[in-house]
Amino acid sequence: MSEVRLRRAASADAAGVADVWLRSFAAALPTVVRPHSDDEVRDHFREFVIPRQETWVAEAAEGLVGVMVLHGERVSQLYLDPDWRGRGIGDRFLELAKERSPQGLNLWTFQVNKPAHRFYERHGFVAVERTDGSANEEREPDVRYVWRP
Repeated sequence: MSEVRLRRAASADAAGVADVWLRSFAAALPTVVRPHSDDEVRDHFREFVIPRQETWVAEAAEGLVGVMVLHGERVSQLYLDPDWRGRGIGDRFLELAKERSPQGLNLWTFQVNKPAHRFYERHGFVAVERTDGSANEEREPDVRYVWRP
């Protein structure tokens, strides 16, 4: 296993970040209907996410293997390449997020994503709200988690 380093994303990372997101979403959320095509996801990361949001990547010798996007106190995205799950990268991303936002964090995840629930709860997040999904693009029931120090 090669060493993984976390760093801020650059515009040149957009395609790799989108690819990590696409692979992770397909593996972790096979029953969730994606409202955007692969090309639209790639455009979104290139034109909006990386230039306008605090985007971090996990980089190994093999390339990008993870992405985390912070928006103030919100972890808006945290996705890992499926082959790299369970290696502590998500733990490192959340440690970084807590350092960047020591007053607290919140995030949304889908109710069907039980591994994510276990992961966030292990890191001290508490479920505070559940919805029927009518407010998200996927129309998938979700849950909001909050972490306070």
